[in-house]
Amino acid sequence: MKIISTNISKIKTVVHNSKEVKTGIFKIPTNEPVVIEKLNIIGDEQADLVNHGGVDKAVYAFSHNHYDYWKQTLENENLNFGIFGENFTITDLDEENIHIGDHIRVGTTLLEVSQPRVPCFKLAIALNNKNSLKLFTQHYCTGVYFRVLEQGVAKTGDSVVIEKKVSHDISVKRLFQAFFDKKYVGYEDVLLQALTSPELALEWQEKIKKKLSI
Repeated sequence: MKIISTNISKIKTVVHNSKEVKTGIFKIPTNEPVVIEKLNIIGDEQADLVNHGGVDKAVYAFSHNHYDYWKQTLENENLNFGIFGENFTITDLDEENIHIGDHIRVGTTLLEVSQPRVPCFKLAIALNNKNSLKLFTQHYCTGVYFRVLEQGVAKTGDSVVIEKKVSHDISVKRLFQAFFDKKYVGYEDVLLQALTSPELALEWQEKIKKKLSI
């Protein structure tokens, strides 16, 4: 795996449904190295600190391999890197083979997989497509959130290496699909198993408990 694009943004105010919305989703590629700290990437701003950034969502990555699919699905060839709000666009980042708790080296930074990304309405704003949230959720490959185990620096062109694989089989895609796909057979078992993973973000632990009424 390799970083194809490093993307950051300042907070921007846009008008959505006749209301002003502040957002940091409009990521812009940078050729400069970025410093990754415990709560976020230096120079990358989040407007909604309740739902973005923080220990369990310090870094967000999305696969370069998904771009062709979305260009075709959204009928939009002008999807520049960072359009999905990702900090890092990475080759071959496969949600099906990335598991909660895996350790991944990005540049000099060591990251830990904490949870899938759940898209919010701001993604639809960025993509200028009101159907994108539904389509994004139904595709089940929504990118990966990380917490930072070792602070460091990363830049476009850096290798991305899995340094530690967990022993369980709760991948990012499997967890997301078990939670959102109403036809997923055995979803309860998957969600219960996910709860046994101490690396799973607290937000997702609470979501699962609420869904299973436990």
